[in-house]
Amino acid sequence: MATRQLQTSFGPLRFPAFFRLFDAIEARLEAERERVALWLPVALGGGIAAWFALPGEMHWTGALLILCAVALSGYAIGWHRRAGRAVTIAAATAALGLLLIWTRAWWVAAPVLAQPVATEFSAEIERVEPLPARGQMRLVVRPHARTDLPPRVRLTLRTEQGAGLVAGEHIGVRARLMPPPVAALPGGYDFAQRAWFDRIGAVGTVLGPVARAPDAGARCAPLRARLSAHVQSRVPGSAGGIAAALVSGDRGAISDADAEAMRRSGLAHLLSISGLHVTAVVGFTMLLLMRLLALSERLALRGVVMVASAAGAALAGVGYTWLTGAEVPTIRSCIAALLVLGAFLLGREAITLRLVAAGALLVLLWRPEALAGPSFQLSFAAVTAIIALHENRRVQAFLARREEPWVSRFGRGVVGLLLTGLIVEATLAPIALFHFHKAGLYGALANVIAIPLTTFVIMPAEALALLFDSVGAGAPFWWVADHALRGLIALAHAVADAPGAVATLPVFPPWGFGVTIVGGLWVLLWRTGWRWAGVPVALTGMAVLLMQPRPDLLVTGDGRHIAAAMPNGGYALLRDRAGEYVRDSLSEAAGYDLPFAAIADNDAATCNRDFCRWEQGGEGAGRRTILASRGRDRIEGAEMAAACAVADVVISERWLPRECVARWLTIDRDSLETSGGLAIYLGAEPRVATALRPGDRHPWRIPHQLSGNDEAVPTDGPAR
Repeated sequence: MATRQLQTSFGPLRFPAFFRLFDAIEARLEAERERVALWLPVALGGGIAAWFALPGEMHWTGALLILCAVALSGYAIGWHRRAGRAVTIAAATAALGLLLIWTRAWWVAAPVLAQPVATEFSAEIERVEPLPARGQMRLVVRPHARTDLPPRVRLTLRTEQGAGLVAGEHIGVRARLMPPPVAALPGGYDFAQRAWFDRIGAVGTVLGPVARAPDAGARCAPLRARLSAHVQSRVPGSAGGIAAALVSGDRGAISDADAEAMRRSGLAHLLSISGLHVTAVVGFTMLLLMRLLALSERLALRGVVMVASAAGAALAGVGYTWLTGAEVPTIRSCIAALLVLGAFLLGREAITLRLVAAGALLVLLWRPEALAGPSFQLSFAAVTAIIALHENRRVQAFLARREEPWVSRFGRGVVGLLLTGLIVEATLAPIALFHFHKAGLYGALANVIAIPLTTFVIMPAEALALLFDSVGAGAPFWWVADHALRGLIALAHAVADAPGAVATLPVFPPWGFGVTIVGGLWVLLWRTGWRWAGVPVALTGMAVLLMQPRPDLLVTGDGRHIAAAMPNGGYALLRDRAGEYVRDSLSEAAGYDLPFAAIADNDAATCNRDFCRWEQGGEGAGRRTILASRGRDRIEGAEMAAACAVADVVISERWLPRECVARWLTIDRDSLETSGGLAIYLGAEPRVATALRPGDRHPWRIPHQLSGNDEAVPTDGPAR
């Protein structure tokens, strides 16, 4: 007689609600078993994001221990259960991501310049980036025999100073160098972080002429530079800059006004080589090869036309990726294109979210720091949204081919394109607001015209023009490309100048952004009904942004520039001669998209040569007196003491004497070195947000520093 186990678990009897919830989750995961793997790059990215968000080694180690504990908890749930496996694999993958970015940051470590310095040195040019729209060039160089300088330096110079310079050439320069700048304001762009992973230890401006080696000019410019110059010679002006960007990824010839119009109209993605461009190149190449190879009866009968065409298209995609600089969106798009071609040859469904997940995994494993950049986030979010939309059964049924008049078919296609644009705009808006503090509202409408114009007119015309230029017959195609590009620029300006074209909001708190992203991914990656639980999560994150107050005062990291909120809703500058970069930074941090006024022109402000004083904030207890320095003359502490004592906030770019103490907040050079730029919120309970976090020990905050003060260098020419 067979025996059976008599023991019974008392868990379900004592905690029935918990076990019912657990069984429901298990049933959901079983229904979504084909989609669970899509969360693997999300888990890897979560570990990378945790490393960026947490301040130092103790926190990173603690996060690793917590993730290990979570992985063990998943194993305790049961490896035979989907929930247990999911928790274990997700935690282990997140830990891998944290270790990956930590190791990467240590691997690329390079010394950084300690302080600004003017010096002479010889160097080898590693990369040349022309910026003809600004009349400038950028060089990435490697200094020779200067142990007091970082191994890689980025220099800016005028176009006439660097005429004829090519990569690999040896030069001698005198330059003013400075450490890579940190974010000027809270939530601003932190170039020091990017420079660390690019191993750039100093940036600067070339002073005077560039000394060149005797054999200068003998080296041929790289193919990318020659191709870009050729395109710009055929299509003049900013249109030529966009044409060059589509072919080679070189955006230096696009004017600032046109580039800003493209951003405000939601068309800036056309300037970054990504899925649209790689797909056009691969698709055009494959179609052309199929038509040509099918002319051979022998190849057609042997069934190798598809294979040969796919191979040629793959080579074209890889070559285009290499030619355009192999940026993250291009690499992602190239990987996706290769996977699509492989799926075609295998007879499998090609365009799926698994393809996007595979591309994201490869990019994150290769360059984990790419996760923190807007390029990675925007490109993968857009593609994920597009595929998730077109996997929807109702959308598939609406867009399916059917017997109908061409007018209906065309209208259905336009509606599908508009719907896709709206979904993409909604998906990308939080990312754009987090990184750039602004988002275009009419991008979906603009892309209905811009995407077909770029895909079916501009890029084919450029490809045919370059092909026929080999026999001197490309002029007609360049004419078509020129006029189409001018139409694209006109469209961008028309949309950008429309009322309400751009939404501007102040700094998006990182945790609110994270909540929004998690909610959005929950909606996009799952297929069954529980996906809609992500909608309130995403809306909660966006509500955090919408509830953020605009700062009353913004102070740049050097203390020179101050933007103050005015009663009419605008902002005014302490120094109205601030440059465009400073104005753009202040505008983004304030979520303000109109011209700045001058504090001195405000009737409520009292200004002399050295100081400005004004009242800031609301009525009653929330109203504060601000005293800001704007002069350069030394003022004795005894003379300042009385003025500082009656001010709530004192701000100066210089060191303030000990006698100057404000009633609430005193800001001078010493405090700004610790805090960086400031966003000040006044009111009954005032608070301050800083650009530099206390205790931040990321490697670009505490690098090995070099003085850059060695004067024993040649001055008569470059070293060999």
